[in-house]
Amino acid sequence: MTDQDPHTTDPDRTRSTARGAELRSELAITDARRAAEETAKAHEAVEEATAEEEKRSAAEQKAQQRAKAAEDEAERARKQAAESGRRRQEAGPGGPARPGVSGATVASPGMGSGTDPGAVAAGSLGATTTTTAGPGASALASVSEDRPEVLVGAAFAGAFLFARILKRLVD
Repeated sequence: MTDQDPHTTDPDRTRSTARGAELRSELAITDARRAAEETAKAHEAVEEATAEEEKRSAAEQKAQQRAKAAEDEAERARKQAAESGRRRQEAGPGGPARPGVSGATVASPGMGSGTDPGAVAAGSLGATTTTTAGPGASALASVSEDRPEVLVGAAFAGAFLFARILKRLVD
């Protein structure tokens, strides 16, 4: 004897089979939607990547333009320096003296603080200064014209040595 009635089993089984087919259909529809969403996300990622690529390409192009401009500026500066050196060589060591403005010429007698520095420099072309420095002064003066940081370093070293000597004398 079986517990199931043969008349009720067949329609229930048919309904269960139909419900299973319906669930499989809904599952397939859900899978199709999920695949469509993933495709849309992938397409969106491609668009974002394309936009980022365009943005970086534009930035690269701007950087190349700035580099080209800097290179052109450096080339102009090199040409100008070469031209200046060529003129200096043509003038030679006995060439025209360059008027300079220093504290000694500005404060010289007959020249006031309101006097144009160019006029002071032009007026001091013939003026000579005398120094009572030792033999190393001319070497120091030529170094200070080209590299003033050496002069500052020498002054610092001198002050440091002077302070050390004073300390030894006082102690």
